[in-house]
Amino acid sequence: MKHLVLLFLALLPCAGAASAQTPFNAPQTAAYHPKSPRVPPYVVFAGDTVRLERSDLYERMDRELMTFTYMHSTSTLMLKRSKRYFTQIEPILKENGVPDDLKYLMVIESNLDPAALSRAGAAGLWQFGKATAQEYGLEVNADVDERYNIEKETVAACRFLKDAYRKFGDWMTVAASYNGGQGGILRKRAEQRQKSALDLLLVDETSRYMFRLLTAKLFFEDPGSFGFDVTEDEKYPYLPPKARATVDKPVENLVDFAEKYGISYAQLKRANLWLRGTSLPNKSGKKYEIIIPSDE
Repeated sequence: MKHLVLLFLALLPCAGAASAQTPFNAPQTAAYHPKSPRVPPYVVFAGDTVRLERSDLYERMDRELMTFTYMHSTSTLMLKRSKRYFTQIEPILKENGVPDDLKYLMVIESNLDPAALSRAGAAGLWQFGKATAQEYGLEVNADVDERYNIEKETVAACRFLKDAYRKFGDWMTVAASYNGGQGGILRKRAEQRQKSALDLLLVDETSRYMFRLLTAKLFFEDPGSFGFDVTEDEKYPYLPPKARATVDKPVENLVDFAEKYGISYAQLKRANLWLRGTSLPNKSGKKYEIIIPSDE
């Protein structure tokens, strides 16, 4: 026992020295654990005022505020990706008459990952399932999957959202229908005799979805209140394409096609995730626009 006490005492100065020599003036541990924002009395989303004073709505919102605050790497990565994808998405929403706030639906669907693929088979930034994608005009097969075409999938999302708004008349219920299906939400409204999805008893995923959407808006508008500090120059830029190649014939080898435009196959595929194979058979002679990415 005497030897153990002596050993403990001998180690104490070393521990103190190590602490004193902590590199880079590391911040206190508390700096890595910011407190999540308080639930506001209301959030204005796409022109609709969503009030949150009622206890059940307050607690549901509080949960999502905590989630965004403490999923550090995902939240940081979304902030860094936002400049690239918002730059492309915002003009399409505006052109199609969809409120700008609906871009946050894309955020919670895919975490702004254009290659996202869910376990249920939903794909792309807007996470369309195959049947819904085809219903809204997207081509989905082994060679071409336009759920990964940012421009086309966003136009399809606009069509879905406007259809849903004509049915429901408020954006929170539209959001619930994006997750739970328009038919499902219509049935729930009829069964429970409520108009807004905020007042419906829904499965947990759909119930949380609306509050995640509201939280995403608050998060991107004021990330500092969640404890995040990503400067504009740290965000990934959008680099406009060097060119757009229109093809209406088969492309037998995409490696050869890429070399023709002075880029690598990898660059071509990353810029055109909708090209699913190593060729584009195109037996129907359909016109496709292939992005030739910038070399920067």
